[in-house]
Amino acid sequence: MLEVVRVPVLSDNYVWLMHDVASGETVVIDPAVAEPVLAAAAARGWTIGQIWNTHWHGDHVGGNAAIKAATGCSITGPAAEADRIGTLDRTVSEGDVVRIGGHVATVMEVPAHTAGHIAYHLAEDAIVFVGDTLFAMGCGRLFEGTAAQMFNNMARLGGLPDDTSVYCAHEYTLSNGRFALGVEPDNEALAARVAAVEAARARGEATVPTTIGLERATNIFMRARDVEELAQRRAAKDAA
Repeated sequence: MLEVVRVPVLSDNYVWLMHDVASGETVVIDPAVAEPVLAAAAARGWTIGQIWNTHWHGDHVGGNAAIKAATGCSITGPAAEADRIGTLDRTVSEGDVVRIGGHVATVMEVPAHTAGHIAYHLAEDAIVFVGDTLFAMGCGRLFEGTAAQMFNNMARLGGLPDDTSVYCAHEYTLSNGRFALGVEPDNEALAARVAAVEAARARGEATVPTTIGLERATNIFMRARDVEELAQRRAAKDAA
């Protein structure tokens, strides 16, 4: 059994703590900062043994050094960005595996937001940590990659089983959904989801994780018919 805990930090980031009950191991995914993460683990009696990074941006690796100093944990991240993440103990690429107890995560290379961005897919547990590649009703900005790369990412992630839980790193859902409604105003599933998200945010509730099935039905980037359409939608969202 894996427990995944959301740790809200900064203005809209989520750091994820994943704990394996059987082995007692705990992994942090994309720690933007250290103190709230250490506090969340301590409050549960968990000892952090690993950090998994998806990409080099400071709001995903900023807590690495302090957490490592406090816990002695090992840090894993993308080989293609090793020169930009100075704290890594292990680098991984497409198809490599990392483990928490008896649970296995396979590395997926999903470049576009950054050139070496990766995701961690725990197939048997129906979990994927996607960093800033896939968001609830959105996708990451194309800072270092192309629309073609992001289109491929959406197709690849969209091909995972519908019940796969998607853990992204930001609370962007409401703005993503409102924009998406302007693109697909007749999408009834999208309209219902946006209404539910508006109500949840009004109550101060988080809206992630999401699922692959929900994204297939309501994410306009995953639903783009071709690279050109995704590029147009991404450019329009950037300008919104």
